Amino acid sequence: MHITTSEASRVLQTHAGYLIQAVIGCYPVPPAQQPDRPSELAAQAHDLLDQLIQALSLGRPSLFCDYLAWTKVLLTGRQQSIEGLAALLACMQQALLRLPAPVADVAGDYLAQAVAQLPQMPTKLPTVLDHSAPYDDLATSYLKTLLGYDRYAASQLVMDALDSGVALQDIYLHVFQRSQYEIGRLWQINQLTVAQEHFCTAATQLIMSQLYPRIFATPKHGLNMVAASVSNDLHEMGTRMVADFFEMAGWDTVYLGANTPSASIVQTAIDRRASVLALSATIVTHVPAVAETIAAVRASVLGNQIKILVGGYAFNSLPDLWQELGADGTASNALETVDLAEQLVNHAKI
Repeated sequence: MHITTSEASRVLQTHAGYLIQAVIGCYPVPPAQQPDRPSELAAQAHDLLDQLIQALSLGRPSLFCDYLAWTKVLLTGRQQSIEGLAALLACMQQALLRLPAPVADVAGDYLAQAVAQLPQMPTKLPTVLDHSAPYDDLATSYLKTLLGYDRYAASQLVMDALDSGVALQDIYLHVFQRSQYEIGRLWQINQLTVAQEHFCTAATQLIMSQLYPRIFATPKHGLNMVAASVSNDLHEMGTRMVADFFEMAGWDTVYLGANTPSASIVQTAIDRRASVLALSATIVTHVPAVAETIAAVRASVLGNQIKILVGGYAFNSLPDLWQELGADGTASNALETVDLAEQLVNHAKI
């Protein structure tokens, strides 16, 4: 009997608790190579299985490979055993054999592809601020002040750059965005604590707020848009940057922030008579919430009149995923998102 990857993902989801216990039960690694706590082992098994389920659901084995590559860098930075990860994956392969053969074959193939690539996956990530982009010197200085817990100096760097003629959009794209990418890299390789990452992000959001008199001074052209990160997605910086870029382009925006329920997003778009809805999914496990929100919008009075744009890391790694979800497009950054939205809205008027 043949089954689809989507069907296999549903079986794994149904038996997730059983599979995690089976993985933990067969874990053979000596104590020196085990995670610090039994709960950490269970969490790692849960995360691996969850990512496998999502990759199967979307029919994309590369998603699970990408997650393993990310995890390998993370563990290396924390001086944790890669052999332990390999053992966990071997246990998962054994656990899948307890499922019906068609499911085990489909899921096992996805797992085997990732396991085969694990030895060649990198253990380090190069710096983002490598002087390959405009204003990397400014971004490096900005990040250095944030890592020194000096919000005032970071803000002054930005204000001085704007006064010297640097465009506001360039500050967003080349200073805020690239420094945030570097902060994420530093956390992943264990050179920043969660507290430091949170401080840097909060400081940048504060500085963005200080720029709002400049942003909201842009004359408006009468079009409305709504931006939100979907349910369970706690990341909001990228979505906020997108909303700010729409404001700079003369749109009236409503930015709903992180972890916004689908029903609230739909109702806000209706109330605002929005021409565009921008949705963000940081990681692949948030994609189902994007799909749910898009379906709810299409089933509402808005129907296909509103243009839905999706973005975030999950869509950057899978550029054609937006089509499967029923969106109208995706873009790799805030500037391109505005350009695409205006093309779509103008085309609809013809």
